[in-house]
Amino acid sequence: MVIQVDQDQGDGDRTFSWRIRIALGVLVTLAVITVWMTNVLLTERFTENTRNRADVRLALYTGNLIAELEKNAIMPGFLSTDPSLISALNSKNYRHTSQRLLERVENTGAASAMLLDLDGRVVASTDRGQLGSSFRTEPFFLDALRANDTIFKAESREIGGFRFTHSLRIEQRGAVIGVIVVEADLQKFERSWAGITDAVMVTNSSGQIVLSTEPRWRGLQVDEALDRQTPPSAIARAIQATTDWPSADTFIAGEPVMRMQSRVPFQGWQITTFTSYNSVRERVNGVLALEIMGFAILLALTFYAVSRKSATLARVFQMETAQLRRLNDRLQREVAERERVEKSLDAAEQTLAQSSKLAALGEMSAAVSHELNQPLAAMKTYLAGASLLLQRKRPDEALSSFQRIDDLIERMGAITKQLKSYARKGGDAFEPVDTRFAVSSALSMMEPQLKTRSVKITKAMPSDPVMVMADRLRLEQVIINLLRNALDATKGEDDPTIDILLSAGDTVVLSVRDNGSGIEDLESLFEPFYTTKQPGDGVGLGLAISSGIINDLGGRLTAKNAATKGAVFEIQLPILTEDIAAAE
Repeated sequence: MVIQVDQDQGDGDRTFSWRIRIALGVLVTLAVITVWMTNVLLTERFTENTRNRADVRLALYTGNLIAELEKNAIMPGFLSTDPSLISALNSKNYRHTSQRLLERVENTGAASAMLLDLDGRVVASTDRGQLGSSFRTEPFFLDALRANDTIFKAESREIGGFRFTHSLRIEQRGAVIGVIVVEADLQKFERSWAGITDAVMVTNSSGQIVLSTEPRWRGLQVDEALDRQTPPSAIARAIQATTDWPSADTFIAGEPVMRMQSRVPFQGWQITTFTSYNSVRERVNGVLALEIMGFAILLALTFYAVSRKSATLARVFQMETAQLRRLNDRLQREVAERERVEKSLDAAEQTLAQSSKLAALGEMSAAVSHELNQPLAAMKTYLAGASLLLQRKRPDEALSSFQRIDDLIERMGAITKQLKSYARKGGDAFEPVDTRFAVSSALSMMEPQLKTRSVKITKAMPSDPVMVMADRLRLEQVIINLLRNALDATKGEDDPTIDILLSAGDTVVLSVRDNGSGIEDLESLFEPFYTTKQPGDGVGLGLAISSGIINDLGGRLTAKNAATKGAVFEIQLPILTEDIAAAE
């Protein structure tokens, strides 16, 4: 009877063992099918998402490229009608023509501009090294002479890369007198693409690569370029396509990539991008790891049920299960957070880029308008005085006014060059400057405004030089801003007075004091666009720009209300001693 019980127990153990084996087999089969289906479905989904993002980037690259081409295409037409360039070609006097080209092209983003005579000789250029060169046999010169419209050429350079030029002939009374050539800086796109993981190429109508993130591709056909990167044989490519990534469009450096292509609406150009599948595989593997972990938990629970006879082993198994659950929850939260960040990243980048563009555009346009108002007002006064002198038959004195107007025009050109330094730290134009001369020059600049009003100006300056290390033009501009504000502040006074005090000690201190109504809000005084003037009289940038200039010079600009009446603006700058000058 005991033997019978043992046999029944053995049969029960064998039945239980078979059930365990069947359960484990079903679990493993379910895990394999689930992981395989997940891999297929998520691979398709993430691949499509990657393709969509690559398509958006491709559209962005295409838009930027065509915008740059169109922007440079209009420059020859604009320059071909410039009276100064036409006059230079007629008179053969090119002394100031290069400077004129530089002023015209400076803010367009073009690489360079050249003015060629009928012999193809460079008579003016933004690149001084090209002056005197001959391009009479170049296609962009010959085609421009024959055509009525702007001609675009992409020519390979000997040193690598391509030269992209827009050229147009210059006519006067139906006769061709020269050619204007503007070179577009399309290599900046290659420099911007260098920071991305995608490979990018731009081909012309003949299929030749003219722009690329891979320098070795330039000048080649697309198939030739890819043959330099792909596996060496068709058999190797076929094996890799079946074992690595079945949906790969092509291979670069032996890696499967997604190929996206778009037509550029410009002379049959095309742009192509190659995006790696690495990000797709990483995301898919992350999900597969979670699934495998989940099935591992189930398998662990199954073994726990089988081995529950051992209490110690059960407790250890429970601790491991709890840890796996916590890890699973944390991984799920991380995956969800990454997906949310990826969805909002593109929109945030576009919004930030647009905001930066609009802010820079508004600040620059407002600064240019404000900084040019002063010389324009002085020019208007000098013109009125010159007209009156000519009417009174005093041409010599009128000629002096015209000379001052010419100086103001040069100053306006210098001001536009200096405006770009407001946004960055300067230093190239620093030189020893006598602050007394800067004050005298600023007063000379303000002479037309001072003559229109009865303002008492007192100066107190040392007899010895008061030297500082500064940019003379920018320091004078600050003094002019302070004098102009003082003039505006004393408009309603019966006895307007402006005091200028210059002293030198451990530092150089320049004070400008007026007897106006004073300052109401000292805290907001130096903030951009803060002004107490009427609309049209100012935009509130003068003191903000002046404060930034003084900070760049290592000094400080402060303001306060006088003890009796009016306001006092004070500039403090480091004095330039002989030891410091020797060190500089």
